[in-house]
Amino acid sequence: MRVAGLSWKTELRDGALVVAVSGLIDETTVVDFAEILGRHAENCGGTMVVDLSGIASMSSRGLRALSLAQRRGAKAGTQIRLARPNPALREQLSISRYDILFPVAETIEDALKLGDN
Repeated sequence: MRVAGLSWKTELRDGALVVAVSGLIDETTVVDFAEILGRHAENCGGTMVVDLSGIASMSSRGLRALSLAQRRGAKAGTQIRLARPNPALREQLSISRYDILFPVAETIEDALKLGDN
């Protein structure tokens, strides 16, 4: 699906919901990004892997959207894991300590194997 500068697709893999988002997460797309993630997190009720491989960069508001999705998903029992960030995004996750808040993996398969938060 596509919305204002973002595209995403979902698939079920090994019992987990994989949400692959593509685009630039900035002030113009963050509201849609937050809604997409939050809605899927609320409806998942299990493991949700966010495939970041299509994200060129993410503003601090994009990081906040991840936190909000985690909060919305927690009420439904959803555990969010992040997969395939590019090197710059991986560094951003580390500097902001989001790699402590979310399990981060280099592949979707590895994310599926990670333990819960």
